[in-house]
Amino acid sequence: MASARATAPPATAPPVVTPVRPARSRTVPAWLWALPPVAVLGLVFLYPLGLVVQESLAPGAYAEVFSSASFRDALVTTVWLAAGATVGCLVLGFVLALIVAFVPFPGAKAVSRFIDVFLSFPSFLITLALLFVYGTVGMANGLWTGVTGAADGPFHFLTTPWGVLLAEITYFTPFVMRPLLAAFSQLDTAQLEVASSLGARPARIVRRVILPEALPALAAGGSLVLVMCLNEFGIVLFTGAKGVTTLPMLVYSKAILESDYAAACVVAVVNVALSVGLYAVYRVVSKRAGA
Repeated sequence: MASARATAPPATAPPVVTPVRPARSRTVPAWLWALPPVAVLGLVFLYPLGLVVQESLAPGAYAEVFSSASFRDALVTTVWLAAGATVGCLVLGFVLALIVAFVPFPGAKAVSRFIDVFLSFPSFLITLALLFVYGTVGMANGLWTGVTGAADGPFHFLTTPWGVLLAEITYFTPFVMRPLLAAFSQLDTAQLEVASSLGARPARIVRRVILPEALPALAAGGSLVLVMCLNEFGIVLFTGAKGVTTLPMLVYSKAILESDYAAACVVAVVNVALSVGLYAVYRVVSKRAGA
């Protein structure tokens, strides 16, 4: 009888593992998405701005403009008009926003909505309205001459810097009121009720409770008004204030009336630098104030 030999099972080779390649991502890189807006921005803004800067670098252009009395007068006029209008808008806007937000009267919501509509009005429209009222042949002078029989009325301030200041305050005040009304809507009324129950007068409540909450909104609205007043052109033009020359008006005069494009570009670069510098200061201050 033949002995049966135990046969070992045949050795099996280990399975071959084929490395799986990760699927290629078909998503577009983020930098590629940024190309179209950057190209549009460069074409419609950066390229024209570069041309202005290049034109301003003409030999002797900056020295000639900076040494002229017209540029210094325009710079001083621009700064004081912008600062004065900003202060006026802050004071008037704060008072009007307090009345609209905290003084109950019929039509308060309609007034708040009208402020939103007012922001879309062009600046020259408000100036024309003031001319109809206070202009040389406006309603106020017409009533005066009709009552007194005089040949001329007493209201001629619209063609002076004070008329420009009044027009800018009238037009830009809603730009301060809008962020203030938004801030007041977030204010906890319980704080006002507690302060009132403790015997605080309205002026003290405004100073100690409302004003601290409104500071970021005041900073935002005031900085916006300041920058817009620095670059305002339509109001000064439509008031007919010939003795009031701001930096935008000087750019217009140099480029259109005198065809001195190098000087106009120098003034434009100074105006842009001033606006950007003030905006940078506003960003630093608002960040520290938590706006």
